[in-house]
Amino acid sequence: MKNISILIVGVGGQGTLLTSRILGSVAMELGYDVKMSELHGMSQRGGSVVTYVKMGEKVYSPIIEEQEADIILAFEELEGIRWNRFLKKDGMLVLNTQQIDPMPVITRKASYPENITEKLQNAYSNTILINALDIAKKLGNVKVVNVIMLGKIAKVLELDEELFFKAIETSVPAKFLDLNKKAFAEGYNS
Repeated sequence: MKNISILIVGVGGQGTLLTSRILGSVAMELGYDVKMSELHGMSQRGGSVVTYVKMGEKVYSPIIEEQEADIILAFEELEGIRWNRFLKKDGMLVLNTQQIDPMPVITRKASYPENITEKLQNAYSNTILINALDIAKKLGNVKVVNVIMLGKIAKVLELDEELFFKAIETSVPAKFLDLNKKAFAEGYNS
């Protein structure tokens, strides 16, 4: 496997860190060298949270520079457009079509940008849209958006579902295990 650089972007509370840990566990189980790093904004207040995951035969640094990411997994539209400059021209953007208002929008000092999905689709021909929030609502818990997105990226990378189920079992509390497995399967099959 060639080295793959994945940037996971979202806002505080969306589970970007859990997603990167599960993805990293799967990559290590496959025998890949894995490096991860995280960058927190005001995560408790809905600020930007970014995690870098690099995997492959030999990885020297977790940091992903501009136009270096093979994949961006964006849990929210504004984060997708905020971090898109890190995606390679031929990279893949997996975008959750959810919009979460940042503080300037909530306080009416700014408006949420319009037509983000269209702009991103025009900029990157390899853009995959998923409405993970609607899927999560159907499952009865909006906190599984991240695991739905993880399922989608597992399918795109053609990775075995069972490896993810094993990693989920060691990463989430037992009382949420069935829900997270269902969420992963929904994303994988979406």
